[in-house]
Amino acid sequence: MAAVSISLVVLLGAAVWLLHRYGGMKIRQGLICALFGFYLATTSLAPQIRATVTAIIRALTGQG
Repeated sequence: MAAVSISLVVLLGAAVWLLHRYGGMKIRQGLICALFGFYLATTSLAPQIRATVTAIIRALTGQG
């Protein structure tokens, strides 16, 4: 799971950079989204979100 998490962090980081660079996203919008993610990670929804993301990644990569 650690390799998937690191890869997902890199992928999402690249997506944020591309949105900032080419999509007109402002730095403060990215920071607000990041803060939202940090706070969301501390809620009771975090395990379900992690399980859902893991299931989607496994379905996309065929690691079923």
